[in-house]
This record gives sequence, C-alpha cells and structure tokens, in this order.
Amino acid sequence: MNIHKVKQIINAEVICGEELLDMNLKMGCGCDLMSHILAHINHDSGSVLLLTGLTNPQVIYTSDAVDIKVICFVRGKRPDDDVVKLANERGVVLMCTQLPLFESCGKLYKEGLRGISENV
Repeated sequence: MNIHKVKQIINAEVICGEELLDMNLKMGCGCDLMSHILAHINHDSGSVLLLTGLTNPQVIYTSDAVDIKVICFVRGKRPDDDVVKLANERGVVLMCTQLPLFESCGKLYKEGLRGISENV
C-alpha cells in the first residue's frame, strides 16, 4: 500500500515528506512504546508505517534504528518544529490524523496493510 492510500484511508495531513508519498509500505504498527518497536521490528523488514501518539524526538531516532519510513501521529497530535526538522534530515514522512490509534490501525488493516506479526 502506498502512502497516498494511507493518507486517504485515515484522512491524514502530511507534515513533511510530501515528495515520498508514492513509496510502498510493507507493514504497519501502532505503538507508543519505542522499546517495543526496537524489539519487534527488524531493520530489514521493509518499509514500515508507525502510528503513535508520541511526538518527541525519540520517535525519529527510533525510526532511524529500524526501517520506519512513515510516522503518523494520532489523536490530532502534532510534533514540534525540531521533530519535523529531524524527520526531514532523515527522510521520514510525517503525517497526523484526528483518528485514535485503534481506529487508524483498524481502517488500514481492513484495507490490506498487514501488521508486523504477518511479515515475520
């Protein structure tokens, strides 16, 4: 599923990385614990979408450690400018949606984006 389709499904706004929206995603996950991301996503898993309520710089640093290419902030949360700058420097697409985490994940899964347990 490409990022354009993700944007459409969860009615997301692109914060940065607009030029990368044609990129295909292999899987998605919803998580607020970055230690779980590090423990469960391999850096060779393919392009990954992370849905999270965290907006701090640690989200970007964690994405850099694994192959997370897109981060979508849920519940209408928006990152500070320093987080956006860091994402731009590392080539990470940032989006935000008003939907809660559970509904965002459910809508994307229903439309065909698989989770990490299905891509092991």
